[in-house]
Amino acid sequence: MKTHTTTEKSEMARRQIDIRKTSQELTPTQIVRELDNYIIGQHEAKKSVAIALRNRWRRLQVPENLREEIMPNNIILIGPTGVGKTEIARRLAKLANAPFIKVEASKFTEVGYVGRDVDSMIRDLTELAVVMVKSEKTGEVQEKAEHLAEERILDILIPSVRKSKSEGNALSAEASDEELNEKTRERFREKIKAGQLDDRIIELDLPTDQFPAMQILGPMNLEEMGVNLQDVFGNIMPKKMKKRKMSVADAKQILIHEEAQKLIDQDAAIKEAIRRVENSGIVFLDEIDKIAGSRSASAGPDVSREGVQRDLLPIVEGSTVATKYGMVRTDHVLFIASGAFHVSKPSDLIPELQGRFPIRVELKSLTEEDFVKILTLPQNALIKQYVALLKTDGVEIDFSDGAIRAIARIATQVNDEVENIGARRLHTIMTSLLEEILFDAPEKISSATISITKELVEEKLNSIVKNKDLSRFIL
Repeated sequence: MKTHTTTEKSEMARRQIDIRKTSQELTPTQIVRELDNYIIGQHEAKKSVAIALRNRWRRLQVPENLREEIMPNNIILIGPTGVGKTEIARRLAKLANAPFIKVEASKFTEVGYVGRDVDSMIRDLTELAVVMVKSEKTGEVQEKAEHLAEERILDILIPSVRKSKSEGNALSAEASDEELNEKTRERFREKIKAGQLDDRIIELDLPTDQFPAMQILGPMNLEEMGVNLQDVFGNIMPKKMKKRKMSVADAKQILIHEEAQKLIDQDAAIKEAIRRVENSGIVFLDEIDKIAGSRSASAGPDVSREGVQRDLLPIVEGSTVATKYGMVRTDHVLFIASGAFHVSKPSDLIPELQGRFPIRVELKSLTEEDFVKILTLPQNALIKQYVALLKTDGVEIDFSDGAIRAIARIATQVNDEVENIGARRLHTIMTSLLEEILFDAPEKISSATISITKELVEEKLNSIVKNKDLSRFIL
């Protein structure tokens, strides 16, 4: 069995504590309850992703020799568009405070062809994790960075007086000047903190982005290779400084950022970011049904379908991807795929890839009752959004229960007769319903309360719904 030193054991213990804080120790029931605040229905899908997220935390509590053997249970969410597949994954990532990236499977091509290769999703995820960790560490040193930034601004406004090695009266005069200088700096420091000098213009030396933009002709660009030319040539080509005039308020923000970057241990931040990607990273593969197709129907290789599936397979099952921050292992990255599968079906994926997504959850089409709840219950409910938008123009709108029911009924009817686009249908209906109010609100309507009733909804929308050809274009 592999042995570990005391330092390595303490490092592993620290990692477990960090992940525990990141996942907030949410139980599956608590995760589902949080998702219920934003997503209506789809309880089975919520249960599956909640268990998958909790298992990330559970894995890190088991003995180290078994931990590496526990693989994530990747999930395929199957259901029509607009039923909450993407929203579930997005809200899950916020709950976990984990590195999360959403990518469209249809934009990848097989290696060797023009287009993005599948490795780029892991490079993008790592980049996002680095930004996340650096942002957190910046918050930790914010107070000290602000103090150092204020000192640099004071050095520009009131340069400090340094002692000289002279003796006698000259020495006492120097001491007196230094004391006076320090009192003046202290007075100005208080003014900077109070914002009294925010509008004063000062001159600042800032580094310029001297490296020219370059385009590499070929199937792979520098970003895809994970190469940062500024880092490669940074030591050869020293940074060039440029004087810029700006207000104290703007200079303070720039200097705080500069000082914070100096205070942060960059290597430790990158190491932490890679650890988060490997242990708690989530990749959401949307539109995976677009790379699934009947193999018997195609003659020869298909670079936009089977080729992508073959390239995707090693990433999902676990491999090492080269990024500009180092090597990243994908063995324990959680992959959540989604697709409508209205043309193809999950069995059209290559068998090896199907096996890497052992959990399949079918999301149900939304009903009229679901639409009523979507319009009113979530924290970001559509009606709440429109009420807030019109309130900025001084217009109050009030939706009656009958109006909400009528909107839900029309949305369900249009989805059944035209095309089922799920909850997105509510956006088109609300826009058509409130179009005149939204247009007239800034000028013709002011300080008024408008009641949206069932009769008003039917008057505005029934004529469109009844005309099938018109509803196809408008709704």
